[in-house]
Amino acid sequence: MSAPGVIAEIIRSGFVEGHHYGSVVALDAEGNVEWSLGAVEEPMLPRSCNKPLQALAMVRLGLDLPDDLLALVCASHSGEHFHIDGALRILATAGLDESLLQTPADYPLDDDARVKLIRAGGDKTPIAMNCSGKHSGMLVTCAINGWDLATYLDPDHPLQRATVETFAELTGEPVTTIAVDGCGAPLLSTSLVGLARAFRSLAVATDGPEARIANAIRRHPEFVSGTRRDERALLTAMPSSIGKAGAESCYVVALPDGRAFALKTDDGAPRVRPVLMAAALRKSGVDLEDWVDGDAVRATGVLTLFGGGVPVGEIRATF
Repeated sequence: MSAPGVIAEIIRSGFVEGHHYGSVVALDAEGNVEWSLGAVEEPMLPRSCNKPLQALAMVRLGLDLPDDLLALVCASHSGEHFHIDGALRILATAGLDESLLQTPADYPLDDDARVKLIRAGGDKTPIAMNCSGKHSGMLVTCAINGWDLATYLDPDHPLQRATVETFAELTGEPVTTIAVDGCGAPLLSTSLVGLARAFRSLAVATDGPEARIANAIRRHPEFVSGTRRDERALLTAMPSSIGKAGAESCYVVALPDGRAFALKTDDGAPRVRPVLMAAALRKSGVDLEDWVDGDAVRATGVLTLFGGGVPVGEIRATF
């Protein structure tokens, strides 16, 4: 079995004070491995990178939403006003309300939205939790099919069984582990190669549910993450690309020509995730292509370390 290796250095005042270990894979336009580092064929938990694949299962089961709301079903949203309003709109399509959500109560991810809520005397709520778009989509899908709403997170629920089938089909790998994600939903395992392969399938689709998911992400990247997130900045810099970040520093991006990139660090540090994706794209020369805003892509990978309020170092990829 291959093992994760050093993929980033933490440099302060010219001194390497630490490292991030992890794995990265790049697929070419035909879906073959172009290059890789670390354990890219071993099962891992992609966390929220799974959401567009879960959303695909919902669309196949009859979920029919406008693109902005479908993007929100794929999201780890920031909890901005339009995200909360969007989740309520999803539920309303089936006459449901937020009391049915089984997401744990939380504050918005976005700093501004969280501070505004607290200053107004607000508290944690299930709908502010970043997975409420996905859960709203799950509830509506259950309502459409006449399935029980109270048990929608049970791995044996028809919704979740269908999701496993869709997930295995798109990744091309059996689901060997079903864990519990932070939001309480079933979390399905795959390898980084499988994850990249699945997103490639979405990115190259020209019709059907796969194309609907990809187009929703392309048209509304701010619904998939937030207005101030690095994910939105990266997708905006690479038109027609799709991508999703997840907890434990997981990240996957697929380009419209079928190339795809997936990565994960062992320590799960979120700060290094955009650094590594920008480096992977640079390694494959994507930032130099005419259709890409290379400066913007490279900017998402800049992480400056400060000392005394001034820049003194950086975290940089080793590949």
